[in-house]
Amino acid sequence: MTTDNNRAFTLELRDDHVAVIHIDVPGESMNTLKASFADEVAHVLNQLEQHQDLRGVVLISDKPGSFVAGADISMIDACTNAADAESLARQGQAMFDRIEQLAVPVVAAIDGACLGGGLELALACHYRIATDNNRTVIGLPEVQLGLLPGSGGTQRLPRLIGIQKALPLILAGKQLRAKQARKLGIVDDVVPASILLDAAVEKALASKAKVRKVKLKGVSKVLEGTSFGRNFMFKKAREQAQAKAKGNYPALDKIIDTLACGASKGFQAGLAYEAKQFGELAMTPESKELRQIFFATTAMKKETGAGDTKPRAIQRVGVLGGGLMGGGIAYVTAAKAKLPARIKDINEQGIVHALKYSYDLLNSKVKRKHMTRTELEATMLSLSGTLDYSGFDKVDVVIEAVFEDLGLKQQMVADVEAAGNPHTIFATNTSSLPITQIAAKAERPENVIGLHYFSPVDKMPLAEIITHERTSAETIATTVALAKKQGKTPIVVKDGAGFYVNRILAPYMNEAARLVLAGEPIDGVDKALVKFGFPVGPMKLMDEVGIDVAAKVAPILANELGDRFQAPEAFGKLLDDERKGKKNKKGFYDYQGKQAGKQVDSSVYSLLGVTAASQLSADEIAQRTVLLMLNEAAYCLDEGIISCARDGDIGAIFGIGFPPFRGGPFRYMDALGIAEVVSRLQAYQQQHGERYQPAPLLVKMATNNERFY
Repeated sequence: MTTDNNRAFTLELRDDHVAVIHIDVPGESMNTLKASFADEVAHVLNQLEQHQDLRGVVLISDKPGSFVAGADISMIDACTNAADAESLARQGQAMFDRIEQLAVPVVAAIDGACLGGGLELALACHYRIATDNNRTVIGLPEVQLGLLPGSGGTQRLPRLIGIQKALPLILAGKQLRAKQARKLGIVDDVVPASILLDAAVEKALASKAKVRKVKLKGVSKVLEGTSFGRNFMFKKAREQAQAKAKGNYPALDKIIDTLACGASKGFQAGLAYEAKQFGELAMTPESKELRQIFFATTAMKKETGAGDTKPRAIQRVGVLGGGLMGGGIAYVTAAKAKLPARIKDINEQGIVHALKYSYDLLNSKVKRKHMTRTELEATMLSLSGTLDYSGFDKVDVVIEAVFEDLGLKQQMVADVEAAGNPHTIFATNTSSLPITQIAAKAERPENVIGLHYFSPVDKMPLAEIITHERTSAETIATTVALAKKQGKTPIVVKDGAGFYVNRILAPYMNEAARLVLAGEPIDGVDKALVKFGFPVGPMKLMDEVGIDVAAKVAPILANELGDRFQAPEAFGKLLDDERKGKKNKKGFYDYQGKQAGKQVDSSVYSLLGVTAASQLSADEIAQRTVLLMLNEAAYCLDEGIISCARDGDIGAIFGIGFPPFRGGPFRYMDALGIAEVVSRLQAYQQQHGERYQPAPLLVKMATNNERFY
């Protein structure tokens, strides 16, 4: 075996005449492909081509749980023009072409992440064997960075499994488990990790070096085998993709165009077109912003949230309250963090409800074959319930998710301090009450912190970690570590009304409500913001969150932060009419019948005393609402609620679905130009009042011609 500690690709020649190419990028926890590896791979392939008695080749990673996680994104970021990026793609294509052209069978032995360029490498092999390891995931997620697969993925995947199966995978960037990939025909076999190399060698010795193509039958043959069928299929795919994307993601159309080119003009023409489209997409502002989010979240994974302070080990977690939030928190603790969680509630029904919440989510995973029945049972065994505080003396962190009542939460702090141990952290999942007040009567205030999840907990990726003046650095680091284990992206924010996410959301929601009260149709306001790039419009969001919740939070914010948070008077009328939103099937939208939640409940207009008639353009509606969110984000940064613009962008994208392709509020302000933001705010201030007064930080930055990044 030729070993070189500085090489990522090394060659081992076995006695059975099978060559094993070992992949191990030095100094990295995951294997990623860099342009500099082209020479290494060429060197290895030159050696292979000289062996007359070679019978097969196996590619395997020496990093357990990581085959190849994709290409190194910073390499794409370093390209200054489309030609540079296109040339990167062509290099990758040429390297993988040589692998495919080898005269002996080549088998990819996949354990762990096989994504993006990693899957393109595996697709260039003649066969693929994957492990049944939970960490084995297979996919082409380039679309999430505003790109398309640039090293042959758009041509090899459809050739192997057909356009109909390949297209949705590439358009959605979906990641598959090994068994799902086998079912689709992407991998040939799934084996335990312990026998992966043996199985791959056996496959190489028993097989022929041939490029395999999908055998189309029936309807698929008509759809994929004729130009009429393909045109119909691509047209439908385009309509479906844009119904959701509203033209905001250029990669979607380019992916469809690239598959269409390969299908009509052949493999080589498809590759040339793929490289060109890759180069163009790499230069789009959308891809640049999406890549910045990737870099930001990668950097955050390495941070503790408290400088050099190390987190304490967590063995057990307690959850107070078995409601929707409590059930969700218990689920992510047991299923994702793999930690035992004990749920305390005042009645058995609450505990049963919380346990059923986890069971239902796990059971749906079993049904979709994402999990075995044994894994479900093991996870459920790590959840327990109690009506008192038994066992809480052994708990490291208690997460409280009871009603938004200050007296009740202070009582909970006292109870946990009595029942727990001196190190037990009390993390409160409050959405509006100041942590300082919750910790006011605590004996150990250094252990009290805010841990604000977003609903539904199992789906929403953000967690706000809220510190007050006396929270210790170890408490912060430990809570951040727990949130990461639960699968969350945590941002550390300072205590203050609404914290960060709800604080920037409130003025935006209030303005949307004002527009409705001025006669703009409810669905018109929502559609304008969805077109801008939000996943859901503000009025629909109010129904989802609960009109009663919004009504409760509004006065707290206005009280603490002043007039610019004054909500329109309409909430009272809605609540008098028992309209709480989706939860009681009565809100701005109609939740009855087959079209539940799709149509506006027109009786809202007469209740509010308005006649709906569209006056403003979608662009104007988006400007009016979003500018207030941007302005508030600047206030938060200036007041130290968030420590940097990066955290503010991540919080807005992961917490409220701020359009990722715009990079977050701060990157979006940079793109517009701070002076332009100030000028628009001032124009609205003259038209609509003082709530549009630009934040002092923005005025200062505009004067000095500064940027956030």
